[in-house]
Amino acid sequence: MTQTPAPTGPAVIQNYLRNLDSSPGVYRMLDAQGAVLYVGKARDLKARVSSYARPTGHSGRIARMIRETASMMFLTTRTETEALLLEQNLIKQLKPRYNVLLRDDKSFPNILVAKSHPFPQIKKHRGAKSEKGDYYGPFASAGAVNRTLNQLQRVFLLRNCSDSTFDSRTRPCLLFQIKRCSAPCTGRISEADYLGLVSDAERFLQGKTTAIQAQLAKDMAAAAEAMEYERAAALRDRIKALTAVQSVQAINPKGVAEADAIALHMESGQACVQVFFIRGHQSWGNRDFYPRLGGAERADEVMQAFLLQFYDGKPPPRLVLLSDAPEDPELTAEVLTERAGRKIELAVPQRGEKSELVANALRNARESLARRMSESATQLRLLEGLAEAFDLPSPPRRIEVYDNSHIQGAAAVGGMIVAGPEGWMKNQYRKFNIKGTEITPGDDFGMMREVLTRRFTRLLKEDPDRNTEAWPDLLLIDGGAGQVSAVEGILADLGVEDIPIIGVAKGVDRDHGKEEFHRPGARPMALRMNDPVLYFIQRLRDEAHRWAIGTHRARRTKQALANPLDEVPGVGAARKRALLAHFGSAKAVSRAGVADLQQVDGISATMAQSIYDHFHA
Repeated sequence: MTQTPAPTGPAVIQNYLRNLDSSPGVYRMLDAQGAVLYVGKARDLKARVSSYARPTGHSGRIARMIRETASMMFLTTRTETEALLLEQNLIKQLKPRYNVLLRDDKSFPNILVAKSHPFPQIKKHRGAKSEKGDYYGPFASAGAVNRTLNQLQRVFLLRNCSDSTFDSRTRPCLLFQIKRCSAPCTGRISEADYLGLVSDAERFLQGKTTAIQAQLAKDMAAAAEAMEYERAAALRDRIKALTAVQSVQAINPKGVAEADAIALHMESGQACVQVFFIRGHQSWGNRDFYPRLGGAERADEVMQAFLLQFYDGKPPPRLVLLSDAPEDPELTAEVLTERAGRKIELAVPQRGEKSELVANALRNARESLARRMSESATQLRLLEGLAEAFDLPSPPRRIEVYDNSHIQGAAAVGGMIVAGPEGWMKNQYRKFNIKGTEITPGDDFGMMREVLTRRFTRLLKEDPDRNTEAWPDLLLIDGGAGQVSAVEGILADLGVEDIPIIGVAKGVDRDHGKEEFHRPGARPMALRMNDPVLYFIQRLRDEAHRWAIGTHRARRTKQALANPLDEVPGVGAARKRALLAHFGSAKAVSRAGVADLQQVDGISATMAQSIYDHFHA
């Protein structure tokens, strides 16, 4: 008996109107399989939903969404602000197809002046701000932070070593020799003088460089007058370093102390948002973002969605300069203000220095999108060529490439890389530590079986109906007919038999460029030497190899540095140091008797017995 498909479209939406009132709230539109198509907020739920019940007058994107809608869900709130916050939480969680989505939500690095030690350390920090100290940022990238830290070391001679390294040093390190540190670890500078350097560095990060330079010049003149020529020379070197730093700074707006300049450029259904970070009258770098659009959105819709998602978990500055006003500027500013706990101003400047900052960001957004569209066009041609060469039903939108890495079975890992129309999808890369105890060391077939079983078992559990984009359209395997046959069997055992598989094997001479390609039920084939598709497949395979090798090396290094004492219950950092200081090595600890273990400070009779039992069980 054939099941009647669930009704969809305006008539379905119309049925919900009789039970809705004019409260603010959030609505969800779902398709026939229950997947969320769209999440929206409304000041008046009944009025907003009634607009979707009309059969005409919609953009192409909205019309498609309405046609696919089979059911709706509603949640009322007390205020429109609450509705907007709830909408953003649901969008982030559910990632609906027709919403604007910010795909890169990685946190931004900061500079931390850690003040849990008498001699503060300066270092890069990412994540929750739980450590005691002062934070400066955000910076656009780790590279921008590293450049600034390098400049701070040259000018202010602050330490970047850990507290444990600081406490264990008996003579200055190389950084002191090359004039990048004042060596507080060995008493080469007093605590008061070092804190003065820290204060100067913080003023620099706040943009007060002119005052610092004037004070350094004054101190240098005083030192020269007192015939302290060595100190005067050191101050001269710091002034020169500070001048060099100022000369290489990018855009340094005099009238804007702290702001984010955000510009949006849209073209051919794609968007690029460029963000410049201005802190302390200095440019701390920029980042570009490419929100996923549902199609035919207005600039104000995209800008509002971007702001609310971008500043979810990131504190906005007091001033945000925009190329386009958001759809609801007052409400957006109110939400950001509530999140930040201080007033946030959104501005679309028309003239002056602020306008120039936005114009610069807009130019970068336009150029970045043009480059991305050009790269996407090339990538799409390659995917079309791949589909044609291997008789695929359509150009693949998600290619998964698998490779293994090990040394005679040791530290074995499997790697998966992902590519699609927009190039490498690095946030989708995965590593698999091989756990199977029954796998013979060096058994590539056994490792591949474990990797694919884990990968597709999870896919079948999380998305059995294939409603998301997590399912691959093509599997690329590093290997020949044997590997392809094995992979086919593994997937068949899991009930997955409709994903094309291509094995890439070296040719008879094992030369790069003479690869043979194997597919289930087909004869081996090759591509001509200068075929762009051949180069494309080589890049895919080489990237998978690079990823697997890097993951294997990281695991091998971790195993090499592992200390057997780390696995002993009740032995923390202090006891481990005491045991190593007493016995000299972890191996000597493992051979020690209970009585010998009790001789170590902090090791009771019970703990000595526990350590002994751990190594002699």
